[in-house]
Amino acid sequence: MPHRGRADGRPTWSLENEARGEGFRTVAGIDEAGRGCLFGPVFAAAVVLDPDAELSGLDDSKRLGPRRRAELDRRIRETALACAVGAVDAAQIDLLNILQAARLAMRIAVEALDPVPDFLLIDAVTVDLDTAQRAVVKGDRVSRSVAAASILAKVARDRCMLAWDEVYPEYGLRSHKGYPTAAHRDAIRRYGCLPQHRHSYAPVARMAALHPERPGHG
Repeated sequence: MPHRGRADGRPTWSLENEARGEGFRTVAGIDEAGRGCLFGPVFAAAVVLDPDAELSGLDDSKRLGPRRRAELDRRIRETALACAVGAVDAAQIDLLNILQAARLAMRIAVEALDPVPDFLLIDAVTVDLDTAQRAVVKGDRVSRSVAAASILAKVARDRCMLAWDEVYPEYGLRSHKGYPTAAHRDAIRRYGCLPQHRHSYAPVARMAALHPERPGHG
């Protein structure tokens, strides 16, 4: 039977409570950010929430504005029993493919947790760990732990894009965060592909082939 969030659409403790009812003590939620981007790393976060901590407003990061995400990111870090972020860069994405790179970023995040979780709730996929785990479709809209992870991953990736925007301001990373918007595609056509672009992605590969004389910044 599928698990659902609250009547208002927000995630609940249902899956975490179910895992604890089966004897697991430390339940972590895991999610990623940036799978669909043309530029930069894919990020993932792992979070063990304190069920006794006051933390209202958790939701899928895509349904929250930047300020709200930033505030929740701060509160999650302050109140969580453990949290960590992992990232896999564009070169590894091209080598592994985005699904495997996202799973690797998740594994990096989980392995950095202290205390070590004994059960994982993961948005949509599984990771290559012996830890008991469950893939949850739309987990960031069902599980509070996965929602918290989605927020940390999204905020970390957005901050990374702001840093790269300082290096490559003509690409507009501050606004589109590396996603395949018309403005981003136009920047690639005008200035070329960067080393941080995902060259295995069809739009990037196609533009690189069409404009080999525009190698970007190296």
